Amino acid sequence: MERLHKYIARCGAASRRKAESLIAMGQVRVNGRTVTEMGVQIDPGQDRVELRDQILTPVREKLYYAFHKPKGVLTALSDSRGRPDLSRYIPGGLGLFPVGRLDLMSEGLLLLTNDGELANRLIHPRYKVEKKYIVTAGGTVNAHKLRQLRQGVVLEDGSRTLPAGVRKLSAAEGGAVLEFILREGKKRQIRRMCLAADLSVLELKRVAIGPVQLSDLPAGALRKLTEEEIRALKDGRQNAAPTNAAYTVP
Repeated sequence: MERLHKYIARCGAASRRKAESLIAMGQVRVNGRTVTEMGVQIDPGQDRVELRDQILTPVREKLYYAFHKPKGVLTALSDSRGRPDLSRYIPGGLGLFPVGRLDLMSEGLLLLTNDGELANRLIHPRYKVEKKYIVTAGGTVNAHKLRQLRQGVVLEDGSRTLPAGVRKLSAAEGGAVLEFILREGKKRQIRRMCLAADLSVLELKRVAIGPVQLSDLPAGALRKLTEEEIRALKDGRQNAAPTNAAYTVP
């Protein structure tokens, strides 16, 4: 027997966390019956599982891609309001889905896969996978604000961010270019952190997830991950830290 959300992830339809959301929304059926409760177990060899009227089967070939999400594109495979989404960039029939997300006005590295188990590992807070961002911030960037961002800030909902790697890379008109390294993934986290420090975000680009670098991949382009990158992700290796040896992530 296997828990339903784990089976959905093993079929490459979504990460475990996303699978739980799909179940709760009533989009999953087992043997023709809609299931909305958590913790349901199935027999993969006997039970028929459907997601949005499509029968799920475990993936035979696991696929891993890096994608440079352009600014103005939703991190979604479809959108009921007709806004630009990932469907115009991802080949059909591969069963790929995004690991985590970037907000509409941010750009940069997304990982795409049909491996629900690895996706769960990459987005689960317990594993603290490092993600690196380059941010053009508006406002006065001084030592006090950098220290505040590094130590963690209290967001508008009362939650507090974990310690982060933050450093100033260069001055910019009306602000500065900053590097952020995060080990958590709250919704719109960097924008909310900057707001708490009385800064605005003018541009935001994610340039690394763990050992995978965006490098010179053009906006809107896909590339397959190398075998070394895949092994590093599965081993939990972290290479997102900056090259400046005098700077360390708290």
